[in-house]
Amino acid sequence: MKNINRRGFLRTGVAGAAGIVALSPSLVSAATSNQQKDVISRTLGKTGMEVPVISFGVMRSDNPNLCKAAYEKGIKLFDTANGYQNGNNEIMLGNLLKDYPRNSFYLATKVKPAGVDREGKPSDQTTSEDFLSKFNTSLSRLKMDYVDILYIHDIRNPEMLEYKPIINAVKNLKKEGRIKFIGFSTHANEPVVIDAAASMDYLDVILTAYNFKQTYITELNNAIKKASKAGIGIVAMKTLAGGGFLDKEKTKPINSTAALKWVLSNPDVTTTISGMTDFDQLDLNIKILADISITDQEKKDLIIASAERGLYCTGCTTCLNACTMNLPVPDLMRAYMYAYGYSNPAMAQSLLSELGTNDNPCKECSLCKVECTKKFDIREKIADISRLVNVPSDFLV
Repeated sequence: MKNINRRGFLRTGVAGAAGIVALSPSLVSAATSNQQKDVISRTLGKTGMEVPVISFGVMRSDNPNLCKAAYEKGIKLFDTANGYQNGNNEIMLGNLLKDYPRNSFYLATKVKPAGVDREGKPSDQTTSEDFLSKFNTSLSRLKMDYVDILYIHDIRNPEMLEYKPIINAVKNLKKEGRIKFIGFSTHANEPVVIDAAASMDYLDVILTAYNFKQTYITELNNAIKKASKAGIGIVAMKTLAGGGFLDKEKTKPINSTAALKWVLSNPDVTTTISGMTDFDQLDLNIKILADISITDQEKKDLIIASAERGLYCTGCTTCLNACTMNLPVPDLMRAYMYAYGYSNPAMAQSLLSELGTNDNPCKECSLCKVECTKKFDIREKIADISRLVNVPSDFLV
């Protein structure tokens, strides 16, 4: 992606620099398939589900009243996962949604297969028994007979899309009616994974990272279009490119409305699972439900933000072979984003625990050989975020 600094932007003007933000196929004012009571909805591929363009990514929310308000204002798809908030996220949603007519909302959850290595390949520990046990737990927490979408969580290698123990398990769940549709989520290597998925007829939905700061947006758009043409519904996440801010000090907020409208300017994207934690964020998103046209000022904000380094790691994995300590650098950068972009150190600590790294993983390395494509100071960020390892978890709640 071409960068432009503030002085350069002022020289160039909005018209000349518009190409920087016009990375989605088109910036349409209201590309919709259906509208009802001013809520813009689109069809989620071959599922036939009519979904408002803003959905609720519940990952960071622990407030059932916020979820209730979202439902009452027209949001119908709620997205959670087996591991969010140690299962409490699913419990909260289940306690709320059990009192609503089951056909009045859509519910998606995610289960991450065990034993997947950092290249995204399965191992002997990647079993259907483990996967199904986690899903059964999720369904119990949610107090539901079925979920509308089950995502195989965090796919970064096409090999996982053909791994029969997991694929056969989800196919059986669909036959049994315990899930309506099969999907997967992807945070890294998205263009390659989505391109491969487009030819796999068992897949119904893809949940992918998608935002204005991705350097490989052309390849990603091409893959998304291919999958969409195959009837696979596309749901976008990580739409704010690392959370609400571009810097650790929180002096440079991202225009969230502009970022969401940019995502929805791609007609191949059905909806976004926007992460909301307060009512002000909900109110901003509700406005987008009725109007996704992007203003000149919003274009300016995205152009300026695109010039910033930001907090978002694209997961390109070029760092992995360069790290002499063999550290999971992209995942450590994701933890950094959780802590400073999402303002959620508990989530960051949970990921660090899952990775099994210590409080100073670079200690034995005298010279960092990683050259980040985003120009991040990898050693500094790893040292910073790794301090959370020794913080008691109850201090982070």
